[in-house]
Amino acid sequence: MSRMQGCERFKRFEAGRMSVGEEPRPGRSSTSTDDDHANRVRAAIRGNRRLTAREVADEVSINVGSCHQIFTEKLQMCRVSVKKFVPSLLTDDQKKNRVEISQELLADANGNKNFLKSIIPGDETWVYGYYVETKMQVSQWMGKGCPRPKKARMGRSKIKVMLVVFFDWKGTVHHEFVPRGQMLNKPLYQEVLARLRDAV
Repeated sequence: MSRMQGCERFKRFEAGRMSVGEEPRPGRSSTSTDDDHANRVRAAIRGNRRLTAREVADEVSINVGSCHQIFTEKLQMCRVSVKKFVPSLLTDDQKKNRVEISQELLADANGNKNFLKSIIPGDETWVYGYYVETKMQVSQWMGKGCPRPKKARMGRSKIKVMLVVFFDWKGTVHHEFVPRGQMLNKPLYQEVLARLRDAV
């Protein structure tokens, strides 16, 4: 606390006040955190859980501090962010389809010892024209007292191309580069899969 607050507390202790809590103040007690306002806050949040405390306070006509107090003490609520971002939210049919496919794969894996050897996963990645060397790669053995070598700072290559690669338990089965300016869309991927089948 500040020096002024310390002096104020000292005066109070000298006067015989030993409590450091708030003393009851004269006048009417606050009604902005009563059950009626708490119910109105609960109703507003149930309508839209993304509302901020200020928006709820404006809607219920109370101050933001009272709104926070209702959230934390009366409703036992706190604001949380999303746990994680996922690529897409699946429908119930899509989830059911994935469960069925997973169960089929699990049954095949349990019945066939060489099942994992028959799987060919694929992936795409950007390949740059050149990669910046690390400090370890450019380090040299030098004699004692020799000046340290210098190297100009380099940025990552602006030339890049998409690489599509498929591999199995032995190694790479098929790979190809996507032509520059070409989107990796469904028709192109179908052509890639046809060439993968020929490679297999």
